Amino acid sequence: MIPVGRFAPSPTGRMHFGNIFTAILSWLSARKTGGRWILRIEDLDPQRSRIEYARQIEADLRWLGLDWDEGGVDGIGSHGPYMQSLRGDIYSEILSRIESTGLTYPCTCTRADIMATQAPHQSDGRVIYKGTCRPAEIPAMRPVPIPLTPHATRIYVPDDEITFTDIVYGRQQVNLARSCGDFILRRADGAWAYQLAVVVDDALMGVTEVVRGNDLLLSAAQQIYLYRLIGATAPSYAHLPLICNADMQRLSKRDQSLSMSELRNRHTPEEIIGRAAYLANLIPSYSPCSLNELVDLFDWSLIPPSPAIKMKTPDHTDHTAKISG
Repeated sequence: MIPVGRFAPSPTGRMHFGNIFTAILSWLSARKTGGRWILRIEDLDPQRSRIEYARQIEADLRWLGLDWDEGGVDGIGSHGPYMQSLRGDIYSEILSRIESTGLTYPCTCTRADIMATQAPHQSDGRVIYKGTCRPAEIPAMRPVPIPLTPHATRIYVPDDEITFTDIVYGRQQVNLARSCGDFILRRADGAWAYQLAVVVDDALMGVTEVVRGNDLLLSAAQQIYLYRLIGATAPSYAHLPLICNADMQRLSKRDQSLSMSELRNRHTPEEIIGRAAYLANLIPSYSPCSLNELVDLFDWSLIPPSPAIKMKTPDHTDHTAKISG
């Protein structure tokens, strides 16, 4: 089987260095194994997603030398469309298959309702659905009435463990009932939930390796559960330390100093690639380098299994970067 990696950015603004860090490592892993690399545009959010942002993402990737074998806005390849906003019929078909298992149910809870059920001491940012709309019995045992009011579709999760091995962080054991509760497959406004869309896309596109930030580590267990329900094989997962600014805050598209707009004004592609390689421990000290130089050096065992990597400055002459435990 040919390895297949993918990069799946959201076109809601200009990419930042953290996005590029993920893209570079995903690309290197695919190229090291002789695999293919897909570019998928995850534009599920209609209010924030813009086609011009998607085009800019492509331009920035090309400027860095990150080429893809299929995908993109123009949908090159046989697994398209590669923009999630155009894949609604596909998601609907898979959702119907999941609903046929009898494990879904309607939920009329608002976000305010759900937040009101969270424990006051819960400070890690996770939102755990407490089952307000959950039927007394597993939905498969007894049909659930469909409310006339707008409602989301939730999937019942069992109170047992999902175990998998992350390439960077090792063995993971997650109890979905305790860590997130029954989660949404389709929102009340009709928008498709990330968990469903990403599983459907990765399964149908033949993705064998998912590389992304460790803020999505919990999502792997949710997605593995969905893979089992639709009878598909889950990919391997490699979650990466988050790139943070000097205040140890994770980068966002609001960090203009580390956005691709600013980085392209101040640096060459080789300087940006070299910084990413240094932070990933692929090279012992900072130096500009090309992607092709790094393919043979790439090794997952070198990636630090730490929560975050701090960058003190976007200036490539500052070689200080701290691995935060």
